[in-house]
This record gives sequence, structure tokens and C-alpha cells, in this order.
Amino acid sequence: MNNKKQKLELNWIGKEKRPRLEPRIFLEDEALSYHSTKAEQALDSAQNASSTSNQTYHNNLLIHGDNLLALKALEQDYAGKVKCVYIDPPYNTGSAFEQYDDGLEHSMWLSLIRSRIELLWSMLDPEEGSLWVSIDDNEMPYLRVLLDEICGRSCFIAANVWQKRYSRENRAAIGDVHEYILVYAKQPLKFKANRNKLPLTEKQAKVYKNPTNDPKGPWRTIPITAQAGHATAAQFYEIIGPTGKVFNPPPGNCWRYSKPVFEQLLNDGRIYFGKKGDSQPTTIRYLSEVEGAVPWTWWPHEEVGNTDESKKESIALFGKSLFDTPKPERLLERIIHIATNPGDIVLDSFAGSGTTGAVAQKMGRRWIMVELGEHCETHIAPRLKKVIDGEDQGGISKSFNWQGGGGFRYLRLAPSLLKKDEWGNWIINKEYNAEMLTAAMCKHMGFTYAPSENQFWNQGFSTETDFIYITTGSLAYDQLKRISEEVGSERTLLICCKAFMSEGADFPNLTIKKIPQAILNKCEWDNDDYSFTLNVLPDPEEEIIEEEMDD
Repeated sequence: MNNKKQKLELNWIGKEKRPRLEPRIFLEDEALSYHSTKAEQALDSAQNASSTSNQTYHNNLLIHGDNLLALKALEQDYAGKVKCVYIDPPYNTGSAFEQYDDGLEHSMWLSLIRSRIELLWSMLDPEEGSLWVSIDDNEMPYLRVLLDEICGRSCFIAANVWQKRYSRENRAAIGDVHEYILVYAKQPLKFKANRNKLPLTEKQAKVYKNPTNDPKGPWRTIPITAQAGHATAAQFYEIIGPTGKVFNPPPGNCWRYSKPVFEQLLNDGRIYFGKKGDSQPTTIRYLSEVEGAVPWTWWPHEEVGNTDESKKESIALFGKSLFDTPKPERLLERIIHIATNPGDIVLDSFAGSGTTGAVAQKMGRRWIMVELGEHCETHIAPRLKKVIDGEDQGGISKSFNWQGGGGFRYLRLAPSLLKKDEWGNWIINKEYNAEMLTAAMCKHMGFTYAPSENQFWNQGFSTETDFIYITTGSLAYDQLKRISEEVGSERTLLICCKAFMSEGADFPNLTIKKIPQAILNKCEWDNDDYSFTLNVLPDPEEEIIEEEMDD
């Protein structure tokens, strides 16, 4: 028998075909970037003040463009730095590709999600980062297996069930009233240790009472018994109550504490024997000691909102509900509260109506959002401006006493670095100026773009002693000799240029490459659309193998 642990995989048409993404640079649209004029004003709450200190003009990014290209563009600077990724991708309800059969539609959806989740997973903080994905029944089982494959089955945390409706759906055989929020964490044990608990609800707090007028305030009792499966001898002993009544653990149980610990609790007044002193002992827990409630997987609409609430929020912001499946702000508040702390980065690459950024802003988190649609400019940016100016008092604003503050940069993806000329040859895109070309080449060659003010050849670095210089000019021997002398023997320099003449001389501290030849085979060029397209499918001449959906 083969005892080797097998890896479960999900198979679909086109799985083996992966995009070779061009790492683009970003261009800021300063006319749409925005920062608060109230940023220096004192705010009414400490929570809001904290958020303002973390919400500088450059901290938050609203990116307009294909989200797969945008994630690739973010990868170099943000890999391992994002605390929480939340996405609400298209649910593949069967209407996205009416011209294709179900198998092709399903395959395209899986390929689209797979490519994005792989990049998103790499963005997460390797210690405490977590991924949250909204999904419904159409693809949830497949997505769960896919996430196990990408993230690792051991990284699964929970499949939260959100009650999106509170009224009955009478048109279906069984009414659909829920969606899922799947959660995976980079380090599950560290996530458990560091995730935030939820504040007690009014109903939960009412359990704590003070029938004894205890000066420490309201309290409740906690059983001191536990299952005896892994008990030690020290957890079996007699307890004598105030009336002389003797207590032993019930059959199959033991005391939760050893006898010395129990006696210490008794001396501290933390053991309760009931009003008459003859009931089985319990432990007293004070409300003031409760940090919060451990999150669980059932998220009722009373606690986190529903689709009616989200549509009302949308109408208040935009005059009408423009989005089919907006999420209520309270739902995002819970996710962000559990997974992050003020100042942490939250990333959403399917921005939709912009709820993630709006909530993150109000909660003092930094955020990055990506959206391809034109509503990124016409609706999301104006919504965020209202949040920053304190004009948006809907959603969670009042519970956080939000008065405004912060800002964001509005970025667009630069066009492809290479274009074909009229003869079909790849050349540098004429839309690129020298600064854009340098920044792009740094990204392609794995360098951080950081031009020096004093050394013309120092335009970026990969280590403390390794630098890069990009020019569209041709470098003669004398120029290379001068650069080599300035670089010195303790440093190295990568030069990317149009042409060079070294006349047989060897410069050991220089590596010289021609552009665009140096990057021609690094990726696929001049492709601006990685959305729901047929490019995930095999080439027409390839044999189509019957689709398999095996575990």
C-alpha cells in the first residue's frame, strides 16, 4: 500500500495555460488623487485621531486598470506587506458567458480566479496575513479545493456563513439566504493568537449580572468541570462547600483546575456555590475582564448587515443602487476588525463600489483597491472623497465617530513598455519618456527605482552594492571606462542601453545589456486585458481533452 500523502488537485480545461504578465509601472492621475483639507484638524475621538495619523496622502491607492496586471505591478513593492486581502469576485452565476457552454464558463472562471489568488497570496504578510473571499454556492466547493491547492489545506481557517437576506425567498425550491466568506491564513496558529476578538453585543453583555453587589461589577459563572479524557490525578479531589456539602466531579469529568489553583481561586473570591452555598461550584468571570467574543462562523444579518442594508447605503451615496451585489459596511468592518489593526494594509482587487476602502479609511487602516470599470472614476473616487471630507455619515461612520481625514492616490497602469512597429519588430513604446523607461526597466530587472541626485548612473539598486543605469543612447568605450571608474571595485552596475562599444576591454564591475533585447522574452507584451476571455483555453489545433472535475 502506498502511504505517501497525495495532493488533491482540481482540474479544468486550460489549467495548464498561464499568462506571462508584464510588470507595469503606475502613472498617477493627480486630478483624481485627493487628500483632506481637514487632515490637520483635531478629531473628536481617539480612534479617529489614530486613523488620521495613519492616513497620509500617499498611503492609500485607488488603481484603475485590469486587476491581474495591477497585482503584478504591485508585487515588487508590496509582496509580504499586506495584512488582509478581501475580494468579492464575480460569482459565476451562469450569465457571464451565455455564448459558451457551462464547462467553458466554469473553466474560464477558475483560471481567472487562480491567477489572481496566486498573486494575492504572495502579497500577504508571511506571519499574520490572511485571505478572505466572498463566494456563493455556484463555485464555493470548487473554490475551496482551489484555495487548498494554492494556499495549503493546513492554512484553512473557516468558511463563514453570512446571512445576506432576512426575508423568505419563495421562488426557489429552497430559499437562498446566505453566502460564504472563506478564510485562509499564512500562519494559522499565529493568526489565531493575534486576531482580534469581537466586541460583546448588548445581548451577550446582559448575561453578566451582579446579584451579590460585587464591587468589581457584573459577572457570570463558568463551569469548573472538564472532560476527563486527558486529565491528571491532580484534577480529581473533593471540594467541600460553605454548608459542608461535598462535591466530586461528575462521571466522565474532572475539575478544570488542580487543587492548589482551586484553593487560590476560592481565597480570591472567584468560586461561587450558588445563593444558598450548596450548589456545585463554578468560577466567577467579571465583565470587566472580558476582552471580547471569539468570532464564529455564523454571521447573522443583525450583526453585519444584509443586501437590503447595502443597497440603501448605495442609494444614499449614488442616488440609486448601481451594483448588483454590494456588501454592507458592517460586513467589511467585521472582517477588517478581526484581521487587522490600525495602520495595517488592506487590499481589495475587485473594488466594486469601493466599500472596502471606505470602511478601511474610517477604521484607520491603509488600503489598496483595484477596479477595471469606468465607475472607478465616476463612483468610487467620488465616494472616497465624501469619506475623506467627512460628508459620508452612513454605514459605520457614526459608530466610529468618523469626521473625515486622510487621502488617496489615483493611479492608472502605464501602457505596455514594448510595442510592435510597422514592420512587426518590438520597440520601446514612444509614450515612454526617460523617467518612465527607467522605472519600468528597474521593475523588469528586479531593481528598486531610486535615482540618485549625485550619480547619473545610479538610478536604482538591488542590494547595497548593486546598482542599475538605463539609457536609450549608445555608450562608447570612454563613457564605459569613466562609469566603471566611478562605480569602483566595491560596487557593481547593470547597464541597459541601446548599444555599446567596449573595444574588447573588460570592465569586471559592469554588466551591459541591450534593450529591448534584454527583456523581449520576459513576458507577453501589449496585452491590456486579462479579464474573462478565451485566452485560458488551449489553442484550437490542440486536442480538447474531456473536462475533469476530480478531487
